[in-house]
Amino acid sequence: GGSVKAGKMPEGEKTRQCKQEEEQQQKEEQREGLIEFYSSYQELFQFFCSNTTIHGAIRLVCSKKNKMKTAFWSVLFFLTFGLMYWQFGILYREYFSYPVNLNLNLNSDRLTFPAVTLCTLNPYRYSAIRKKLDELDQITHQTLLDLYDYNMSLPQSDWSTLSTQKRSSRSLLHQVQRHPLRRQKRDNLVNLPENSPSVDKNDWKIGFVLCSENNKDCFHQAYSSGVDAVREWYSFHYINILAQVPDAKALDESDFENFIYACRFNEATCDKANYTHFHHPLYGNCYTFNDNSSSLWTSSLPGINNGLSLVVRTEQNDFIPLLSTVTGARVMVHDQNEPAFMDDGGFNVRPGIETSISMRKEMTVRLGGSYSDCTEDGSDVPVQNLYSSRYTEQVCIRSCFQLNMVERCGCAYYFYPLPEGAEYCDYTKHVSWGYCYYKLLAEFKADVLGCFHKCRKPCKMTQYQLSAGYSRWPSAVSEDWVFYMLSQQNKYNITSKRNGVAKVNIFFEEWNYKTNGESPAFTVVTLLSQLGNQWSLWFGSSVLSVMELAELILDFIAITFILSFRWFRSRQKLSPPGPSPNTHDNTNFQDEPPAVGAPHRFTVEAVVTTLPSYNSLEPRGPSRDGEVGHE
Repeated sequence: GGSVKAGKMPEGEKTRQCKQEEEQQQKEEQREGLIEFYSSYQELFQFFCSNTTIHGAIRLVCSKKNKMKTAFWSVLFFLTFGLMYWQFGILYREYFSYPVNLNLNLNSDRLTFPAVTLCTLNPYRYSAIRKKLDELDQITHQTLLDLYDYNMSLPQSDWSTLSTQKRSSRSLLHQVQRHPLRRQKRDNLVNLPENSPSVDKNDWKIGFVLCSENNKDCFHQAYSSGVDAVREWYSFHYINILAQVPDAKALDESDFENFIYACRFNEATCDKANYTHFHHPLYGNCYTFNDNSSSLWTSSLPGINNGLSLVVRTEQNDFIPLLSTVTGARVMVHDQNEPAFMDDGGFNVRPGIETSISMRKEMTVRLGGSYSDCTEDGSDVPVQNLYSSRYTEQVCIRSCFQLNMVERCGCAYYFYPLPEGAEYCDYTKHVSWGYCYYKLLAEFKADVLGCFHKCRKPCKMTQYQLSAGYSRWPSAVSEDWVFYMLSQQNKYNITSKRNGVAKVNIFFEEWNYKTNGESPAFTVVTLLSQLGNQWSLWFGSSVLSVMELAELILDFIAITFILSFRWFRSRQKLSPPGPSPNTHDNTNFQDEPPAVGAPHRFTVEAVVTTLPSYNSLEPRGPSRDGEVGHE
C-alpha cells in the first residue's frame, strides 16, 4: 500500500506535464504548417503584404488598427492595380493589331531599265477583217446620216465592195440591225424617223439597247455625248468582227520600220532582239522594249543620254478613225514580266513634240501574315491567273472578271486572255452576250462579284514615278533637213510635217532608288518592355515582384483546394449512413483509468469542439480514492 501512495503524481505536476505536451504538439503542428501551406487566407495575405517588394502592400497590414487608413490604402491599392491592368489591356490590343513601321532606304546601284511599251494609238485595218470593216463603215455612215445628217466620207472602193456583197440573215447588217443606234428622250427609247420634225438636239441622248436571248429583259446603254455613243457602239461591233477571226496570228501584222524610225539606248542602236510585238484591239500595234529577261538593259548613269530615245510616226494612214479620235502614240513604263495595261498606266505622246520622261524607281516591300493581307506570289488568292506573267493586282482583277464572264455568259471577253476550253464572244454564236456583258460589268464595278476583295496587293512590287517635259520637235529652223533625212532613210512620204512624227526620251532622273519597307512596330520584346514600364510606374516593382504575385496566386489556389478537401471529408464523417462504430460511451470513457505516463493524444476534426479539461479526466467519486488508499 505504501508503495502505491509513494508513486502517486502530484496534481500540479500532472498539469505542468500536460501543458508541456500540448506546447510540444503545437510546435510540431507549426513546423508542419511552415513545411506545407498557410492555415488560413488571412495568414497568407498578412505574410504576403509584410514581405513582398510591391510598394504599398505593407500599408494594408501595418495600418490595420486604423480602419480609416486601412480602407484608404485598400481602395488606393486595388484602384492602382485596376489602372495598371487597364493599361495592360491597351498594350495587348495594340500588340494584336500588328502595327508596322515604315522604313525608307536610299540605294545606289546600277539600275535595271524597265520595260517600255509603245502603241500606235489606232487599230489597224488588218487584211483578215478588211472587208467586214468596210461593211461596218458603210453601215455607220448611213446611221450617222440618219441621226445627225452627217455625210461621212468613205473611199469609193468601200462603196463598190459593199454593193456587191450578199446579205444573209447572219450577215453583219443583220446583227447591226439587232443592235441599232437610237436616240433617247427622257426615259423612253425611240427610233428617229427619217423625216422627223426638227427637235432640240440637247434634249436627246443617244445609245443602243441590248436584250436577252428571249427579249424579255433589255439593257439600255445611253450616253450624253454622241461621240462616246458612236465609239462605244462601233467598238461593240468591231470586237465581234475580231472574235470571228479563227486564228489570232492573222492579226499579227507588225510594221516596226514604218512606225518607229529611230531607236537608241545608251547611245547604241536597238535591234529586233530588243522588242516584242503584240496587238491591242483599241491601240493597234504595240511594241515592248527590254522585255527579254535574258538580256536586260542596265543604266549605270542617269540622264537623257543614258536612256531610251525613240522617233515614232504619228501620221494616221489606213487606220480606223471611229475607234480613236486622237493622234500620236501611247507609252507605258512597267516592270518586266508584267503585262502592259495601256488603259491604266499609259499616257499619250503628242505629235510634233519631243517628250522627255524622267523616272524614279521605287520598291515597296510589305510584311505578310498577320501584318497585312498581301500575297507573295498569288498562290493563296482564289482566282486563277490567266496571264502568262507574274501576279499583280490588275492581273488578278481582270482574270476574275474573265472567269465570271465565261461562267455567266458562256463566252470570254475579247480584251482579256482566253481561259482553257472557252471561246471569245461573238453574236453570231452567242446572241445575247452583249446584254450579259454590260449587266456583268455593272456588277463588277459595284464589286458585287467580289473581285476587288479577292485580289490582294503583292507583298513586293516595283513602281516608277514619272515626270514629263515637252518641247517642239523638230524646231522651225531644223524641220526641213530632219524630214528630208527621214524620207531618205525610212522612205517616209510626209503629208503633214507637224503631225507626222514625235520623239520620246525615257531615262532615269537619278542614280538612287527608294525602297519602302515595313518592320514590326510591336514585337514580343517591345511588349514585355512596355508591360515592365507600366508595372514599375504603378508599383515600382521588378520581375521578382511578379514572381511573388504568382506565388501568392499559387498558394491561394493550393489553400482553397486543401480547405475544400477537408470540408468534403468532414461532411462525410458528420453524415454517416448509419450509427458510427467509433462512437464512444461517456460512462465507459470516464470509468476507465488512464494509464500512468501515457501521452494524451486527440484527433482534431474539421469541426472544432471544446475539449474537457485535464482535471475532468480524473476518476470521479471517493470510492475510487478509498480503494487506492486501502490497497
